[in-house]
Order: sequence, then structure tokens, then C-alpha cells
Amino acid sequence: MPFTRTPTERDRRGDLLLAGVLFVGAILSAALSSIAQVYGDEQAPLWTALLYAVVVSGPLAFRRRWPGTVAVVVSVAYFAAVTIRVPEIYVGNIAMFIGLYTVGAWMNDRRRALIVRVAIIVGMFVWLLLTMYRDAISEADKAEVVAGAMSPYVAFMLIQILLNGLYFGGAYYFGERSWAAAEQRSVLEQRTTELEREREVTAAQAVALDRVRIARELHDVVAHHVSVMGVQAGAARLVLAQDPARAAEILSGVEGSARDAIHELRQLLETLRTPGGETADGASTLGLDDIAELAEASTAAGLPTAYTVVGTPTAVPSVVAVNLYRIAQESLTNARRHAGPGATADVRVRYDDDGVEVEVVNTGRAIAQLRPGLGQLGMRERATASGGTLEVAPRPSGGLRVRARVPFAPVAAGASR
Repeated sequence: MPFTRTPTERDRRGDLLLAGVLFVGAILSAALSSIAQVYGDEQAPLWTALLYAVVVSGPLAFRRRWPGTVAVVVSVAYFAAVTIRVPEIYVGNIAMFIGLYTVGAWMNDRRRALIVRVAIIVGMFVWLLLTMYRDAISEADKAEVVAGAMSPYVAFMLIQILLNGLYFGGAYYFGERSWAAAEQRSVLEQRTTELEREREVTAAQAVALDRVRIARELHDVVAHHVSVMGVQAGAARLVLAQDPARAAEILSGVEGSARDAIHELRQLLETLRTPGGETADGASTLGLDDIAELAEASTAAGLPTAYTVVGTPTAVPSVVAVNLYRIAQESLTNARRHAGPGATADVRVRYDDDGVEVEVVNTGRAIAQLRPGLGQLGMRERATASGGTLEVAPRPSGGLRVRARVPFAPVAAGASR
């Protein structure tokens, strides 16, 4: 969309004030010029100066609304006043300069703005040449005119040409500069508006991502520990009558799971409340090595789980380690909930030259079709956030296979494992 300028209410009030000031100035200038006899015996009556003051200053009250028309009216009035020797020169010059400047600064049709200004400038020089020719003829009989190429009269005319060139050139240049500055300011304002809109969208996206992250963390923590506590409580109820000691041991495990859940929830809440997301315990202490304890806890909860590390362990970023740990945790939780009695699980952590992989395989009930849920969604989001992939597929012999793979690059020593 092409750039356009529209005067505001404040601009219009400013134009009205300018017209009033120039009108008062024109009256004073006309009175003083008449007393000074600037045109000698050829000076027009004083009442023509009053009429000229109105014509040359009044249109300026509308200069930003109709810049082309105002510039033409003021220029014609000025040329006519000089031709008939109206006793006022200075305010008329100022008014014509403002008119030409306004055409360049405020006229939205740039082609018409160019035509109007060129027409006025060409008309001025034509009028000036004709005036010089007429005066040269009338002064031809004077000795100082014919004395040489650089007589006082010729020098005076050259000064007039130079001053008029600077006068009109300045009006043209400053008008163009004002238009260009306003156009640049409009572009900056538009970009600022777009950036503000993008900032709002980004902020909304950040809030949405935070909500997803919080929901994922809560699901992982609560689902895992509640599942373990449920299995342990059920086992304690079954053996309570026959083996109270065993039931008490199992219930102590429930208490431990509850403490672990409370600890992780507290850590999550501290992370959310602390500016920058940092806590006194650090962002996370979980790593790939902790999957071994996860497998032991799964075995203690009633799902025999084997743990194997394949390849040479390599340092990985802490975020990747936490995400892979949570994927393994969610996979084991799902196995305990859905695999059925007698199921087993196998957890493998594989390192190779290209990346790290965590695979959780469990036996149990045959699954005809996977049902999407928050657990699978959270695992996929974690794998994607780490730049990896996730595969979840039923096994033909029963149970489920979950495989998460994340490519990695060597990192500095001391990275989380």
C-alpha cells in the first residue's frame, strides 16, 4: 500500500495559526514598505497591500489539505503583486516558500507534486527573464549599463538569479526531505506494530508451551508414583491376612513412593515459582544412569524389569537425559497398568557413534490397536523437543515396544549422564 499523509486536527490548527501570523506580518510589512517607498513613484496604492495580505496568507490555513492549489494561488498572487508594485515583498516570499515546501512534504500524488513545483519554478524564471529584459531595455541608455559585461546592473541581475535559484531549490529540497522522513517514520511505526503483534503471539505461544510442559511433568510424576502406590497397596491388601510382616514391608514402599512423588512435585513447583526457572536443587538431577534405579523400582512394584546398557556410555545434554528418563518412566508405568499379571519388562540403553537410544519392551496382553493418550503424547513431545524420534508399537507375541532415539554430538566433560 503506497504511503500517504493525512493532516491531523493539530496540524490544521497549526496551519490556521500560521496563516494568522503571516497576515499580521504582511500588514506590518506593507505599512513599513509603503513608508519606505520601496518602489518609489511606481508603488501601488496601499489598499492593494491589504488585499494582497489576505490573498497570500489566507490560503495557508488549508496548505496541508490542498497543498497544490494553495501553492499555485500564493505564487500567482506573489507574481502579480511584484508586477504591479504592491508595497509588500518579504512576507510574500515567505508564503511562497512555505507553499512550495508543503507541496513536496504533504502532496500524496507525487507526480502532481513534481508537476506543480516545476511549473511554478519555470514560471518564476520565465517571469524573471522577461523582467530583466524589460529593465535592460529601459536602462540601455545609462552609461553604467553599457560600460561592460559586468556592469552593476548585470551583477544585480545575476544576484537575483542566484538568490532565486537557492530560494526555490531550498523549498524543493526541504519538501522532499520532509516527505522522505515521514515515509521512513511510517515504515518504522508499521514495523513496530508488527513486532508488537509478533511479540504478543510469541508470548501466547510461550504460555501455551509452558502449560503443555507443566501438564507433561505433572502427568509423568503423578502417573508413575500413583501407579506404583496402587500396585503396592493392592499387593499389601492381598498378603495382609497371611503375612502381616510382608504387608508392612510393602506399605513402607508405598510410603517411600509417596515421599518421592512429593519431592518431585515440590521441585516442579519451586522451578515454576523461581524467576528464570532455577531452584536450589538445580533444574534436574535425573540422568540416564538413573534408569537403573527406575528398573529396580519397577521390579519392586511387581513388574520384573531387566536393565541393560549397550555400548560405551557417552555424555549427553541434561535436557536429553531427563526426557529419555521420563520416556522410560512412562513406558514402565503403562506396562504395570496394562500388561496384566505375569508380565515382564526389559529396558535397554544403547550408545553408538550417532546417538543414544532407550528401548522399553514388555510382555503381557496382546494389543490390537494403540489408543492415543496423554502418556504417548507426552513421550512424543519429549522426543521431539530433544531432536529425536519415538516409536511405539504392539508386539506380535503380546505387550508393547517403545523406542526413543536422540542423535547427539560430543559435549564437554561433566555433562549430565
